[in-house]
Amino acid sequence: MAPEKTSTSARPRVRLDQPRPQRRRLLPEWDPEAFGRLSERIARFLGTGRFIVWMTVVIVVWVLWNIFAPSALRFDNYPFIFLTLMLSLQASYAAPLILLAQNRQDDRARVDLELDRKQNERSIADTEYLTREIAALRIGLGEVATRDWIRSELQDLVKELDGQGVFPADRSSVRDVDDR
Repeated sequence: MAPEKTSTSARPRVRLDQPRPQRRRLLPEWDPEAFGRLSERIARFLGTGRFIVWMTVVIVVWVLWNIFAPSALRFDNYPFIFLTLMLSLQASYAAPLILLAQNRQDDRARVDLELDRKQNERSIADTEYLTREIAALRIGLGEVATRDWIRSELQDLVKELDGQGVFPADRSSVRDVDDR
């Protein structure tokens, strides 16, 4: 019997050791970082007093023109539907651009927060290490003989030897040790 042919065997075999050929794209490609930077610049401008002043001037000129200009030159009569459309269009583009800029700012803040957290962890680890080292030095210094301790031990030894009568009557050399 001959093996049955399935529909999958009709497809050409895909090689996994080679990259796929690039497909044609219907939409143009753009740099997302460049688009993000542009959106931040626009959002930054929309948040200024300059934008509010210019927007107010444009709206006032628009309304005054369409009220007082000769009838033949008016392009948007009283309910100002075209002005409403333009303001809605501006708002529909401004809102996503502002949100995109805020998301990028949040991402940068998150990265900065993570870097600060790692730096704080390193600082805490360094501080704990230095604390352990200082404690070890204090313990080590507790076992070191100090000058005062050696002097008191020598004086005790001299008194003990003097009590046994080991020293001659002239003890000028012992006094030199006491004076130092």
